[in-house]
Amino acid sequence: MTKGGMESVEVFTTQGKGRGLKAQKEFLPGDVIFAEPAYAAVVFDSLTHVICHTCFKRQEKLHRCGQCKFAYYCDRTCQRAAWLNHKNECSAIKRHGKAPSENIRLAARILWKIEREGSGLSEGCLVSIDELQNHVDSFGEEEKKDLRTDVESFLEFWPPHCQQFGMQFISHIFGVISCNGFTLSDQRGLQAVGVGIFPNLCQANHDCWPNCTVVFNNGKIELRALSKISPGDELTVSYVDFLNVSEERRKQLKKQYYFDCACEHCKKQVKDDLMLAVKEGQSKPSADTVKEVIQFSKDTLEKINKARMEGLYHEVVKLCRDCLKKQEPVLGDTNIYLLRILSIASEVLSYLQMFEEAADYAKRMVDGYLKIYHPNNAQLGMAVMRAGVTHWHAGLIEVGHGLICKAYAILLITHGPSHPITKDLEVMRVQTEMELRMFQQNEFMYYKMREAALKNQKIQVMPEPSNENAPSLFHKKE
Repeated sequence: MTKGGMESVEVFTTQGKGRGLKAQKEFLPGDVIFAEPAYAAVVFDSLTHVICHTCFKRQEKLHRCGQCKFAYYCDRTCQRAAWLNHKNECSAIKRHGKAPSENIRLAARILWKIEREGSGLSEGCLVSIDELQNHVDSFGEEEKKDLRTDVESFLEFWPPHCQQFGMQFISHIFGVISCNGFTLSDQRGLQAVGVGIFPNLCQANHDCWPNCTVVFNNGKIELRALSKISPGDELTVSYVDFLNVSEERRKQLKKQYYFDCACEHCKKQVKDDLMLAVKEGQSKPSADTVKEVIQFSKDTLEKINKARMEGLYHEVVKLCRDCLKKQEPVLGDTNIYLLRILSIASEVLSYLQMFEEAADYAKRMVDGYLKIYHPNNAQLGMAVMRAGVTHWHAGLIEVGHGLICKAYAILLITHGPSHPITKDLEVMRVQTEMELRMFQQNEFMYYKMREAALKNQKIQVMPEPSNENAPSLFHKKE
């Protein structure tokens, strides 16, 4: 696998899409095209005391900054590494009396860096902060109001002795954060924990069926190839989850990123038929029946969200089972409304230790996903991993091991061998392979030993289902 520096890519002007990135050499699936440290990054307001402010890892015990009492670090090494970026923030928080919101903190860190280094090209950057798009002119009334509030809060926080910037430039910085703020995830890639600005990554344009993916690994973002890329090819990433019909994806992209997607998958509505599939055969349902079931599914998903927020997981399971009864005679196996219910049902049932039923739903979900997603899609890899673990917990070792191997092959490309989640998966792969051999040699003994192991050991509880989706690429206010 090759590790590219910035010399492997170049910025170019695309037809109708502004700037873009293109490859200067060939890349194969899993190659790192470039790795980029954040220009500036902050931890989300809700997690400032549980996530290290330098490496963004979740830790049990963190050291608090003795001066401002706000920043937390893994250890002295992380604290020393943070000082250049934290020094001004530390004294500003003490002067202000409290830490402002994440947007204000990120804008301040960007402007302190500009104060130190100027706003020209930083080392390793293809474009300067000045050149990044802000889309402020496209903001609606609500967004303009939020922008004014942010600018006012920023001016209250910004120390008088620091370099003073004009209102227009401060607004530009907030616009850049709004359009280009990249979501940072914890070390296992499962929870969004912060937001950062990565000027080079910002140059990659969107495609619903991209040739690259982005992962946060070891303090840097990596742009990784998903398919073979030839010199001169444009490098694209997906700003939204593909698991939505083209019209919905286009609406989301227009609302959040202010452009009309003209990728091949949107223009030709590729896979829309699969995502809206209905049961085929003699008893094909009427259009009215399909409409009714889809409306019922949407209403159920709202009720499920409410029950999940309140931690009523048995109620979630009941809602899912009732919805599946309505969906199964009408919707096809790849219909996104069916897949959404299967995904929630399998996750919540795993948490409730009802592994056999969870495994059945997880398998159906994965079978649907495999027909829709790009074969090297990170979300597909994570879903296949969850399904594999669920089957393993259910004692269905053959299917479980097969799914874990499949997930491992996907994540080697999307996350790479050094990512903590790939390493976890490798351990599971070895363990399930050993158990599978035992099962094949003597099925009876395998179940006996498994039963004894479960009695002697508290069964590992699956993480509590979160109401959040997988971390999305860019951090957007909904």
